[in-house]
Amino acid sequence: MATYPASSERYTKPAIFFHWGIFLLVALAYLAIEVRGPKGTDSRVFWSNVHFWAGSLVLALSVLRLLWRLWQGAPADIDSNALLSFLSRIVHLALYLFIFVQPLLGILMINTGGHPVTLAGANLQITLVGPDPVARKFFHDAHELIGNLFYWVIGLHALAAIGHHLVLRDNTLRRMI
Repeated sequence: MATYPASSERYTKPAIFFHWGIFLLVALAYLAIEVRGPKGTDSRVFWSNVHFWAGSLVLALSVLRLLWRLWQGAPADIDSNALLSFLSRIVHLALYLFIFVQPLLGILMINTGGHPVTLAGANLQITLVGPDPVARKFFHDAHELIGNLFYWVIGLHALAAIGHHLVLRDNTLRRMI
């Protein structure tokens, strides 16, 4: 039977909402890009729109999440060794960078291809920069590389949370659910 110290403070309800909302939107963006289908098909158009919506909402929620974190703070770290604390901070910083940089790279990639990011059904178009074929290749490659890299970082984050729960038997996971 697990023994979980009761002294660990929980995250606030808005912080939990932002965490899991962003998680679901990132998962949806990944799903959409994996199942979108061949160019020119209705499936591709539909799933590309889902991907654009999910990425745009990730960016919007990320801004709100960061503002909430700056205003409200976060619970104190659970006592653990210095190496785990350091690794945790690095992974969390990487995740924060990801939720901001990845959607922005996607928008820049579409824009430098000569198109606005169009959010279907909202009559909203996002244009940050104009067409630039050289920059488009860079943004495309960066967006794809970071997307592939973060499969691993997100997996590491999830495994660490499970490890805290099952091996270290602390409240790290319980504070965010």
